[in-house]
Amino acid sequence: MRFLLTDEQREFARTLDGMLGAFGTPAVVRAWAAGEHKPGRDLWARLAETGVFALAVPEAYGGLGPLPLELAVAYTELGRHAVPGPLVETAAAAAFLDRLGETGAADAWLPRIASGDAIVGLCADGAPFALDADAADAVFVVRGDTVCRTEAHGPVQPSLDPARRLSRPLGGTVLTRGPAVTAAATYATDTARLLTAAQALGLGRALLDETVGHVKRRTQFAVPIGSFQAVQHRLADTLLALEFAQPLVHAAALALARDAAGAGPDIAAAKVAAGEACHTAARTALQLHGALGYTDEPDLSLRIRKARPLRDAWGTPSECRARVLAG
Repeated sequence: MRFLLTDEQREFARTLDGMLGAFGTPAVVRAWAAGEHKPGRDLWARLAETGVFALAVPEAYGGLGPLPLELAVAYTELGRHAVPGPLVETAAAAAFLDRLGETGAADAWLPRIASGDAIVGLCADGAPFALDADAADAVFVVRGDTVCRTEAHGPVQPSLDPARRLSRPLGGTVLTRGPAVTAAATYATDTARLLTAAQALGLGRALLDETVGHVKRRTQFAVPIGSFQAVQHRLADTLLALEFAQPLVHAAALALARDAAGAGPDIAAAKVAAGEACHTAARTALQLHGALGYTDEPDLSLRIRKARPLRDAWGTPSECRARVLAG
């Protein structure tokens, strides 16, 4: 199995990294958290121009995919820059609609998702809240073997990460019922877990890079605090966790691309490893920055506050471990 990215995939990642770095993403995150969606929608349009959302949509509907590995590469960069919005949910909704067998919904929404014209939410069976329903053009809600489409939602609830705006979907129109809904929802959940893992991986690497830079600059007793062995050990443990998670994420993407029957456990394992590594990176960053991330003012807090929600989104560590054991 090949775990190294191709030159084209690495160049795609560098392009996204450069574009997101130049866009001023922290200001977009703060606006999104305040309920101001225009900067986020502008960024969404730029991402669509690079083909990010087309990667989740089949060619028959104007997309380029589905290409799970390229999506994982893209979402790692989205996580690195803490891009807000229902990024995972929109890609998962594309996977769901593609597998649903309900051509009317697929014809109506997949081309819009591919072009970046539509922001779409997906609320899995048993999930009480939808992410960013106040910004989405539609939310697909799965309940057992039934799927509804709704554009209504309850009030936005407080969240550990203010840029993750959670609300209960309300009402809705039944699209279809039956076993196809359950099968499509399972595939969409696997897609969402993979892309959440990729986001966590990118976020963790950004936190580690920012922390390494800080300990090189911050001095104590006239030397950089990064020269202390205890600091080096903490950073090394964080790096090892992220290095261990990356091949698991890529292997899970390849398994999903092959539509392998055993992709679910592989994806769950990647989700656990990446989520825990990101959470470790956040705790390391918080400690070695002297708890600066506790306050909202530094941009560091925008990343730290995403780590735990990403670890738990689309399957907590215990749920994903149970999926691995179930095989």
